[in-house]
Amino acid sequence: MTILQGILLGLLQGIAEFLPISSSGHLAVAQHLFNLNEVPLIFDILLHLSTLAAVCIYFRKKIIRLFGIFIRWIFRKPAPDYYDETDLLSGSEQYGRKTIIAIIFTTLITGMIGIFTSKLIPDLPIKITCIGFIVTALLLIISSIIEKHNDSKKSQSQNNNINIFQALFIGLMQGIGTLPGISRSGSTIAGAQLIGVNRSLAGEFSFIVSIPAILGAFLLELKDLDQLQSTVGLLPLLLGCLTSFVSGYFALSLLMKLIKKGKLEWFATYLIPLGILGIIFF
Repeated sequence: MTILQGILLGLLQGIAEFLPISSSGHLAVAQHLFNLNEVPLIFDILLHLSTLAAVCIYFRKKIIRLFGIFIRWIFRKPAPDYYDETDLLSGSEQYGRKTIIAIIFTTLITGMIGIFTSKLIPDLPIKITCIGFIVTALLLIISSIIEKHNDSKKSQSQNNNINIFQALFIGLMQGIGTLPGISRSGSTIAGAQLIGVNRSLAGEFSFIVSIPAILGAFLLELKDLDQLQSTVGLLPLLLGCLTSFVSGYFALSLLMKLIKKGKLEWFATYLIPLGILGIIFF
């Protein structure tokens, strides 16, 4: 892999990881075009770890609060005098405990599916990835229609924390999102909206729950770490990860604004033509 290819793949990962267009799918297409078919899956996951650092920085206050709530819960320590009813993830001790439970259930389901899909991904033809782009687009469109229907009815159920059933369903959608072409962020956010979670909470939860999912994927592929030197090289890897982190942070900032405006279906206008062209030409 050349330095330029490493930088381009890092840039692509950073942008596509947070925009609901499937970073794994775009990396698969780009590596196919660059004829980098020997690059191990752990390279993609290391790029994901770089964007994960962007998530940790962007949501650092919520993550620190959730970690504090978890420690106090385990050791039965008194809660601080803090309450923010607008923050359904970590605005209070009760909110935080429900979020932690939801993260655990979501991660368990994603992990079970991820173990299965990790064996399929290396053998999937590129056309399947292109079909995944179209599936992501349809998810975004359907969730947008349902959300607008809920808004018109002014559903009050969307102002609650994520319950166990919702957490399990989001875990299922995140597991499906491990397949190339199907956006992890798009599938989890759309899946959450499909079952009544408001879009701001869906977006925040989607990215926070990606932390254990990506770390788990890294541990699964850690055995291939020694292959990186021969197939990628140190400098392309380092520059790719740096580019992925920087571009990922700005892409995340942009997406959170778009989520609040409810404009995720816009990306379907890009994904559907991309998927169709991929099916035709690959």
